[in-house]
Amino acid sequence: MSNYKLLYTTCRSLKEAKKIGDILVKNKLAACTNIISSVNSIFLWKNKTSKSKEVILIGKTQKKNMDKIMRAIKQNHSYECPAILFFNIDHGSKDFLKWIKNNS
Repeated sequence: MSNYKLLYTTCRSLKEAKKIGDILVKNKLAACTNIISSVNSIFLWKNKTSKSKEVILIGKTQKKNMDKIMRAIKQNHSYECPAILFFNIDHGSKDFLKWIKNNS
């Protein structure tokens, strides 16, 4: 399993994404977060098809921070069941990976 991770989560609003992103960076849980605003989501929730505008929050982090990130997101998220996913970063610029390591 890769030591470096890419976090993916969706938020109800830009304000919520900025708040969570700020918490993650200030607490050195993520070296950086990126916000992609205004995506259209279609999903099943409680046996019903729903549609919603959401905001994507992406973060660059390390494996050691995954549990703390999940707790931080759940504590500051408005959704009952937020999407919190981690993807392996298997290869990248050595300088950038070092920067992630030093800042998360």
